[in-house]
Amino acid sequence: MKITFYAHASFRLEEGDLAVVTDPYTPGPKPGSGFEPIDEPADLVIMSSSTDDFHSDPSHVRGRGGGRPVVVDALELPEGGTTVLGVPITPFPAFESRNYDFQGEFGRHPDANALYLFTLGGINVLHMGDTGNPVAPEHLEQLRGRVDVLLALAGAHATIAYDDLDAAIGAIGPRIIIPMHYHSPRGWLNIEPVDAFLSRYPAGMITRVGGPSLEVTPDTLPAEPHIYVLDQTR
Repeated sequence: MKITFYAHASFRLEEGDLAVVTDPYTPGPKPGSGFEPIDEPADLVIMSSSTDDFHSDPSHVRGRGGGRPVVVDALELPEGGTTVLGVPITPFPAFESRNYDFQGEFGRHPDANALYLFTLGGINVLHMGDTGNPVAPEHLEQLRGRVDVLLALAGAHATIAYDDLDAAIGAIGPRIIIPMHYHSPRGWLNIEPVDAFLSRYPAGMITRVGGPSLEVTPDTLPAEPHIYVLDQTR
């Protein structure tokens, strides 16, 4: 499986003829994200919600042959998950923040996003969505030992605090951790840079890939958790 970082919480994951895009942001200048459009074809788009401009705008993801990709809002999936285009997807509903009035400010419930676990090419990938609180203990128990690749929220502030993220990583035990959702000079969100997250881990545990993509197979997964930093492409 090939993983490519677009920007913010959006990745492209490819295996064979199937391409999945996660959490596409709204492109363009503010009030957009500041990031460039994805403008590539994909078969499936999975979003942590359908109400957050930084996580739920599939309009700039092209479909195959001039069509549109299948779009899935993880919050709308059944509790036990489902399979879409051959990709098993399991949602884990989460709060973005218990301390911010999303209902009053944006007309949406704070329980408005989900972590989601999906499998591609025999690799189990957990996208952390936009959660702003500790991962629920019952979810940690369900995810323990089941995650090969963790797409980790690494910018703190409105998303999960670093201590809680460390605890989640320790409990889940992913083999690969790829930081996302951190400050980018191309965007305008006032969140922490990736180095703030990396400073919490030993240098020997970190690889800066020096490019936007990483190839992963079940046979090449590291024995111990390892952090790979991908370059942003949009």
